[in-house]
Amino acid sequence: MKPRERAPYSAIVDRPPLKLPAGLRLVIWPVVNLEVWEIENPMARQVLPAPTGVAFIPDLPNWSWHEYGMRVGVWRFFEAFERHKAEVTLAINANVVETYPRVASAARDLHWEFMGHGYVQGPIHKLPDQRATIHKSLDTIAQFTGKRPVGWLGPGLTQTYETPDLLAEAGVQYIGDWVWDDEPSEIDTAHGRLVTLPYTVELNDIPMMIVQHHHADVFLKRAVDQFDRLYAEGASRAKILCFAIHPYISGVPHRIKYLEAFLDYATRHAGVAFWHGAHILDWWRSAKR
Repeated sequence: MKPRERAPYSAIVDRPPLKLPAGLRLVIWPVVNLEVWEIENPMARQVLPAPTGVAFIPDLPNWSWHEYGMRVGVWRFFEAFERHKAEVTLAINANVVETYPRVASAARDLHWEFMGHGYVQGPIHKLPDQRATIHKSLDTIAQFTGKRPVGWLGPGLTQTYETPDLLAEAGVQYIGDWVWDDEPSEIDTAHGRLVTLPYTVELNDIPMMIVQHHHADVFLKRAVDQFDRLYAEGASRAKILCFAIHPYISGVPHRIKYLEAFLDYATRHAGVAFWHGAHILDWWRSAKR
């Protein structure tokens, strides 16, 4: 099915307003993306173009740029979120638990939610067997954490027309790839309804910093502007603010203080909570009853 066949159009003003638990008016959904880039393949992102304009393999500069996040940047994330006692969702390539067990163990020990994000980083369109990779990814995470993920984010938010059906078949209950709303919604699949949570490509450090090449402080300005508007709207209906970050981008020394400043700003406001995706899913299902 094409996207418009999975769910009818829905204007937010036509829906009954959902309510958060008493005392809350805004939920923040932090998503940290952890990936495995295989040096045998073209790099998933490039910060340094090849001098000749032609990419070669192995691409050591861009591979090691990503590797900095796993060696250094992610530890700044762990400290920042732990200081604010924030629930965090981890969009994780399943191979991270095998290639970077030290990082994966730290996230598990902090009780971060593990969300499926493929096995290694690369477009889902290129997989020879999408169903098998989805199951392998979820099974690998379940074996490591003792809990099968209920959420999924496609690598690079990639999906084919059949991906929602395959995810629902595998037991996934929510996805983040459909960035079309401020509230959760449902789409049809061949195996029941699948919930879409309001992930983001606007408050996301890849488009912002690597594609649009903004200065580091733009993350803070955009996050605060997003927060202020949703916080005001949250007085009359539940709102969810998602931001998505990667340790090799937002975890570097010249950017980390802007993430920390936003966390400080948000926690100074009453009625704000940091929830992971499964928490949001549980609330939404109860609020819809």
